Amino acid sequence: MDLNTIRKDTAGCADKIFLNSAGGSLMTEIVVKTMTDYIFLEQQHGAYAAADKSADRLSLFYTEAARLINTRPDNIAFTVSSTDAYAKALSSIEFKDGDYIITTNDDYISNQMAFFSLQKKRGVKLIRVKNLSDHELDLEDLENLIRKYNPKLVAVTHIPTNSGLVQNVEGVGKICRQYDVLYLIDACQSVGQLVIDVEKIGCDFLTATGRKFMRGPRGTGFLYVSDRILEKNMAPVFLDMAGAEWTKFDDYKLLKTAKRFEHWETSISSLLGFTEALKYANGIGLENIENYNRKLAESLRAGLHNKGFKILDQGNSLCSIVTFCAPDDNIENIYKILKENNVYFSVSNKSNALIDFTLKNLDRAIRLSPHYFNTADEIESVVKMLEY
Repeated sequence: MDLNTIRKDTAGCADKIFLNSAGGSLMTEIVVKTMTDYIFLEQQHGAYAAADKSADRLSLFYTEAARLINTRPDNIAFTVSSTDAYAKALSSIEFKDGDYIITTNDDYISNQMAFFSLQKKRGVKLIRVKNLSDHELDLEDLENLIRKYNPKLVAVTHIPTNSGLVQNVEGVGKICRQYDVLYLIDACQSVGQLVIDVEKIGCDFLTATGRKFMRGPRGTGFLYVSDRILEKNMAPVFLDMAGAEWTKFDDYKLLKTAKRFEHWETSISSLLGFTEALKYANGIGLENIENYNRKLAESLRAGLHNKGFKILDQGNSLCSIVTFCAPDDNIENIYKILKENNVYFSVSNKSNALIDFTLKNLDRAIRLSPHYFNTADEIESVVKMLEY
């Protein structure tokens, strides 16, 4: 991994310390150029002609996304966000009154909202798996819940937005396969920073976004759909002409691929830009990215811990999201110092992580998320500047 070349390709890291890839990361020059070149093409030729001229490039998105997570292009659908992908996946499941969804305490707020909506509108019941004392998922509890409630779906967020926890999605997948339960993963924060292999995980759906650790444009994402979902002819409630063929006055025929989850109208410039982001990450290699990021995050946590800050990340497996606060749970002075020194970061709020932050007795936390364009010197500089 050539850090000098990566930073040269990343204009946004030249004048700041950027530690907010869990929010919206920095795009490379090739991503931006690809998008602007296409917009100029639309300016000159109009949307339809520009799309025709670029038709041979569009399929590369599916190839690169499939390569990223070890699947086939036919199992990939382009979406405008991870939440868009998640909603389409949920809508393909025929929930009935009394059906159960099993999820976790650390699932993303938008996913929780979708579950609450299903509770109110479809009579679905929601159960959460217990955590062990080390904050890992209690897989024994999960298996007992599956046996007792025969759930329609198990849904797990791989990495929550509010901490560095990496949940045991492979362990959950083994149990779901054993009991033939549908399995949905939100990989919004893990795709782009960790090696993801859907064959090892054994999920039926996996959702991802472009703007975070993938370093793609906002308004992009993808949905992985397993072969068994496609073979069951499962599809989102609201199809359009991208997902099916109009065969009779009152009927249609689904596409055989995951594209049945797409809408025809989309931003082609964004899709092409996201394709370049996928190519860039695949070219570096996710194993290289994961190993490098782990070192950055471990160094950051150790440095902050040694200076007396309270590290809030719990679990045996942690990632490149680091959350912390002062010993008295205050973040105001940390916030001020980071802003004054042009360090880009996020604040995690209790309203977006109600269960986790209630258990931690927190209202807010500082979130830093280093990525592979960051340097060890930048991490050291941030640790040195911080006081409480």
